[in-house]
Amino acid sequence: MRRLTTAKNSRPIRKVRMKNRKTPMRRCVGCMTSKPKHELVRLVAADGVPRVDVTGKANGRGVYLCQDEKCLAGALKRNALSRGLSVKAVSNEDKERILKELIPDAEVRV
Repeated sequence: MRRLTTAKNSRPIRKVRMKNRKTPMRRCVGCMTSKPKHELVRLVAADGVPRVDVTGKANGRGVYLCQDEKCLAGALKRNALSRGLSVKAVSNEDKERILKELIPDAEVRV
């Protein structure tokens, strides 16, 4: 029986198995469903102003939302954005800007 060995020493080579990595899960504040992190959009409150974080690495307190108008409406109705971002209130201009960034072709009905 032939054994695989390294060139420097005559110890057998081990086969290394790759571990399956866990996908990070996050919860949408609009519909409260857990989904993989890459399926959700992160909102960040930097300097008290909520913004869409495209990279997912921006500084500040963040919450996650589905890329759906219904989830945004549900989060605004229950004040989940202002609670999650630790902001006093989300202004109408911020709501419109967030909706335009989440869904570019959506009608603004805030």
